[in-house]
Amino acid sequence: MKLKDKVAIVTGGAIGIGRAMAEGLASEGASIVIADMANADVAAKEMQAKGFKAIGVKTDVSSEKDTEKMAEEALNAFQGIDILINNAGVYTSLIPGPFEKISVEEWRRVMDVNLLGMFLCSKAVVGAMRKNKSGRIINLSSGTPFKGIPFLLHYVTSKGGVIALTRALAKELGADNILVNAIAPGFTLSDGVMSNEVQLKHFREISAKVRTLMRDQHPEDLVGAVKFFAGPDSSFITGQTLVVDGGAYFH
Repeated sequence: MKLKDKVAIVTGGAIGIGRAMAEGLASEGASIVIADMANADVAAKEMQAKGFKAIGVKTDVSSEKDTEKMAEEALNAFQGIDILINNAGVYTSLIPGPFEKISVEEWRRVMDVNLLGMFLCSKAVVGAMRKNKSGRIINLSSGTPFKGIPFLLHYVTSKGGVIALTRALAKELGADNILVNAIAPGFTLSDGVMSNEVQLKHFREISAKVRTLMRDQHPEDLVGAVKFFAGPDSSFITGQTLVVDGGAYFH
């Protein structure tokens, strides 16, 4: 129970990768705030039924008002915020295609959720973390910026920005003992990906060919990394990006 008495907010935590991370942190004793656009309360009740401490907060991470409410409800319910998992992002609804076909509206939507959302959520929780002189911010990037994956230029660009955000924010918050790290998954068979036939057809076979470990990646494969960055074993690590992709990319 390495996270006993800790409070973790998981954005996009109702399903998929976020849900797996939320349950993984809860299994180590953390109280969980599920922040999601849909089904946050449902997910929290399902976790409660498993014996975990959890609440749900409907949250659009691209809304400053929503992210402030998210932090406020976490503090009201659990009297603290120790861990922020910036997982919410636009990906599974995207259809791969040439960059010149991407609309300005879609580009902005991806940036608003994938980058602005991390900025706003971090901004909303940092006061509580500074008060305790302790905190962990864990950002979900992607293996795509390292490999330059084509036909999702807005997504790849946003996830490259997450790595830069992680490094700069780590420098800014180090004096407050707030650690900021990132996890970069490979192509993961999350709930959303499984419902996007175009992505499955386009990326699943390609990923399998370059992966060192010869199996699909699942949300549960990321739980160990998030537990590590959230827990005491990573207390002198910050500004880093851990690629968890079954050996598709070495650096």
